[in-house]
Amino acid sequence: MTYCVGLTGGIGSGKSTVAHLLAEQGATVVDTDAISHQLTAPGGAAIPAIREAFGDDWVDAEGGLLRAKMRAAIFSDPVAKQRLEDILHPMIRARALAEVAASSSPYTLLVVPLLLETGCYADLIQRILVVDCPEPLQISRTRQRSQLDETSIRAIMAHQFPRLRRLESAHDIILNDSDLPALRQRVLPLHERYLALADGII
Repeated sequence: MTYCVGLTGGIGSGKSTVAHLLAEQGATVVDTDAISHQLTAPGGAAIPAIREAFGDDWVDAEGGLLRAKMRAAIFSDPVAKQRLEDILHPMIRARALAEVAASSSPYTLLVVPLLLETGCYADLIQRILVVDCPEPLQISRTRQRSQLDETSIRAIMAHQFPRLRRLESAHDIILNDSDLPALRQRVLPLHERYLALADGII
């Protein structure tokens, strides 16, 4: 099986950007957030179970999950959160495992926002890459891209490991506190390192 690197980081840290830059170099990217969106989109495989567990008013007219409503519910209701996770997590993991197994690149990036918090992919990954940036930058980036207010963003951050704990758990860290060219320069040596690791050179 392909050498597998678990990529994670706090909300707004730039996980998707780092994954994209490594994909440009030839890495396969398996993104669990993207898988979750596919499963909960109109016609997605998780929609029947969500409809049965939560009711028709959690599904929009096109047949997809009402994401904003569900996001609000899972941050205020632990029972709803657990119910949704019980539906989605096994489906996401099964699809992620299949995509990693199908990868033909020297190494594969498995992007999991809560990789460290859940520990549910520890059996699959050989290395942990954390994308990091200061918390004020996390908040400003997330506000720009998602229109969430700071209170909502901090609620999401509260469900993630504190920054220091993430950093302590990492084998590799990419600091994403500048612009895209600077980030690319930090990513390229890491790509070379992963190629060498996958090839057994180091």
